[in-house]
Amino acid sequence: MSTPYRLPQGRTPRPALWTDIPDEQWDDWRWQLSHRLNTAEDLAKIIQLTEEELEGLNAPNKFRVDITPYFASLIDPDDPDCPVRLQVVPRGRELKAFESMMEDSLAEDAHSPVPGLVHRYPDRVLMLVTTQCASYCRYCTRSRIVGDPHAMFNRRHHDMQIEYLRRTPEVRDVLLSGGDPLTLPQKILEDLLRRLRDIPHIEIIRIGSRVPVFLPQRITDELVEMLRQFHPLWMNIHVNHPKEITPELARACARLADAGIPIGNQSVLLAGVNDHPDTIKRLCHELVRIRVKPYYLYQCDLVEGSGHFRTTIAAGLEIMEALRGHTSGYAIPTYVVDLPGGGGKVPVLPNYLISQSPGRVVFRNFEGYITTYTEPTDYRRPQRTKWTPEPRAGRRLTGVAGLLAGEAMTIEPDGWRAHHHLPPAESNGQFGPHNNGTESIPLDALLDRRDVQIAGAGDEPSWAKVN
Repeated sequence: MSTPYRLPQGRTPRPALWTDIPDEQWDDWRWQLSHRLNTAEDLAKIIQLTEEELEGLNAPNKFRVDITPYFASLIDPDDPDCPVRLQVVPRGRELKAFESMMEDSLAEDAHSPVPGLVHRYPDRVLMLVTTQCASYCRYCTRSRIVGDPHAMFNRRHHDMQIEYLRRTPEVRDVLLSGGDPLTLPQKILEDLLRRLRDIPHIEIIRIGSRVPVFLPQRITDELVEMLRQFHPLWMNIHVNHPKEITPELARACARLADAGIPIGNQSVLLAGVNDHPDTIKRLCHELVRIRVKPYYLYQCDLVEGSGHFRTTIAAGLEIMEALRGHTSGYAIPTYVVDLPGGGGKVPVLPNYLISQSPGRVVFRNFEGYITTYTEPTDYRRPQRTKWTPEPRAGRRLTGVAGLLAGEAMTIEPDGWRAHHHLPPAESNGQFGPHNNGTESIPLDALLDRRDVQIAGAGDEPSWAKVN
């Protein structure tokens, strides 16, 4: 007979400062928030601060510091290289500039049609609903606004975001983030979720939160019962090191999973924290044990204050090489670089496809074994039939996917035509779509038409159609 499932038991040991706090008080998330540590004097009560940590804590223009007593309990008081400590205790080196440092490295503000709503991808948006967090990561991508009490999102901003979504039917997926949505008063969060669910074309709602990690006490039965009203609802948490996986986090994740909320994890690759392959492998194994799917492993962004956390791309590829084939596929995250300037996420993988010829593709596996896959010779490109789902209304395919689908012939950088003394795309209708949004002729329409360039009387070329 199988053993019935029970919530994980146990508690994280507390520093001497809090050993006399009753469990009932310690388990109250409001008490945790009201007793956060944010000064050198506070932190000196539980850890031996270094000179560099004191420099960071006493800097006048530092990014906000707030650490819940629970998360502070995970810090090694005597080791300045503790992976938990590195993530939340500032050091002097975060004040130093580095090459390519940016304030808004992902160009989120440039992709915001209304304040706090980032529409970077065709069918999904990022909805920033607060600037506040339970604790603050030293490598925060949104440190330009997060933690700033003067940069708050309020009801007026939420109304503008909801109205934009109502009139943008191509959006099917909304990710609530911030700041941390789970720090909002429950009534405000519930109202936002209900208003999103009232929009017919919104299929998926996601919440990005580090509250289960920083403040697992907040994942109460009452909160979970509220969240489960709004399925399909997904959640991504943020764990970077196995040391953060505690009985408290396991219980919080169990409550969410038992309520039917799928949980993923997004980690950031951080020098000195988790940049060894064995660390990430252990983290992934521990995550799946608490029913959390490793989702993304992010390359650290080029954001101000994060220079000392950055690794090379080669370090990330080495980690992925040590995972694929060496452990279960569902325990492997996707390693991505969120491209500077707003290019979006691109996956980065070791090369497993070695070579290709007509009909044959050569692969290698994680062991170095090399083999050939023989392709069919009679395969034809699929045609749309009555069984092919109709594309969602809105934007058509762009990028390389658009070229493959026949939506366009070329992708041209800004200024390319002028540099090569070519006429504007709209003058002959043969090339596009371009960054200026001009239309193109589908590839099948080009089968019976051709254009050639002929010499003109002056410096500019002329074009003629050949039937």
